[in-house]
Amino acid sequence: MLAVVVAVGLIVVGAWWLDTPAGSLGTLGDQLTGAGRITGLVGTYLAVVEVTLMARLPWLDRAIGTDRLALWHRRLGEYTVTLLSAHAVLIVLGYARNDRISVLAETRAVVLHYPDVLMATVGLGMLIAIGVMSARWIRARLRYETWYFVHLYTYLALVLSFAHQLATGDDFATHIATRWLWCAMFVVVAAVVLVWRVGMPLRSSFRHRLWVTKVVREGPRHVSVYVTGHHLDELVADAGQHFRWRFLTRGEWWQSHPYSLSAVPDGEHLRITVKHLGDHSANLRELRPGTRVLAEGPYGALTELRRRRHKVLLIAGGIGITPLRALFEALPARPGDLTLLYRASHKRDLVLSHELEDIAASKGASVKYSVGPRTMRPDPFAPKTLTRTVSELRDHDVFVCGPPGMTEAALRGLRGAGVPRSQIHTEDFAL
Repeated sequence: MLAVVVAVGLIVVGAWWLDTPAGSLGTLGDQLTGAGRITGLVGTYLAVVEVTLMARLPWLDRAIGTDRLALWHRRLGEYTVTLLSAHAVLIVLGYARNDRISVLAETRAVVLHYPDVLMATVGLGMLIAIGVMSARWIRARLRYETWYFVHLYTYLALVLSFAHQLATGDDFATHIATRWLWCAMFVVVAAVVLVWRVGMPLRSSFRHRLWVTKVVREGPRHVSVYVTGHHLDELVADAGQHFRWRFLTRGEWWQSHPYSLSAVPDGEHLRITVKHLGDHSANLRELRPGTRVLAEGPYGALTELRRRRHKVLLIAGGIGITPLRALFEALPARPGDLTLLYRASHKRDLVLSHELEDIAASKGASVKYSVGPRTMRPDPFAPKTLTRTVSELRDHDVFVCGPPGMTEAALRGLRGAGVPRSQIHTEDFAL
């Protein structure tokens, strides 16, 4: 995947290089304009890559993992917005220098009189707004539904900016081959998005016709939702994976949320267990049997396929227990080879513990609880604590799922205890 992205990126840069004759960057104005062209090309290409990363291609998701794809998407977004903003500024500065007019006058001329640039300016403004809202300190204060809905405007921003690339871009306006290749890239990515984010979910909904069979309260803040339908075995879902769920009720039909399977799929039912963290998760308690459901997936790579060793340690934090509870049930292991470490701030946050105890008893596995505030001592993820808690820790494959802070602490402790990075498998539950 990375090799393909880099290879196509080099082709994009090469197109600019071949279209920039020797000696054509002799003045400051030309140099600024040239820099504007290359930042525009690379920034637009990265935007296309970003869309592809989030197109939910099953083979890509299974190979890399949803959380890692989301991380790449987030980091590329920062570069994309920066490059495209630099493109706009550098182009105007270069044109103003060559035209010998003020930057303000050149800005007015470019935006209002160049073909399709006004639409592109609106698109750039939308991308900048989306980038600002994706900053961690702002994102943490937004409802998930708001952030997700605003994020969809990325597609509109790219559509608005496309026409001006062909109308005013020197690399496309007079070069038919480059123009067709650029258009083909956009068409292919658009087709991928339409197929995998629209077409396949619709096909799946008609094929499986999912509905809620029952809703079980697992505690004051947790609820399990059982879903059934037709041909569920064809979904080929593995323990540790998640779906994007859309419950077709009056207030929830327009939004989808990622929830992990909390039990091994049996071909007849799918189960999720959700903690009350927002409006959507709270409303799941009110679902009625018979409610129709749309589910996209399965997604995620935190599955048995990552296992390489006989001994396995599962580290769960909070509601991150859900995929690991399914893995705890699914992983074959000899007595003593499977351990689950469950971290929570309060006893009320422990969920499905009775099921965990039953699974442990039936498999000769072990469940260990660590309950207390984040500042509890001794630190449950300190290297010495981990090695005392789990014997022969370095010989284990370790699966970690929980909030970002807990996951980071667990990874530091595991690395400090000498567990090789190749034996540590994570899933970022902040998606």
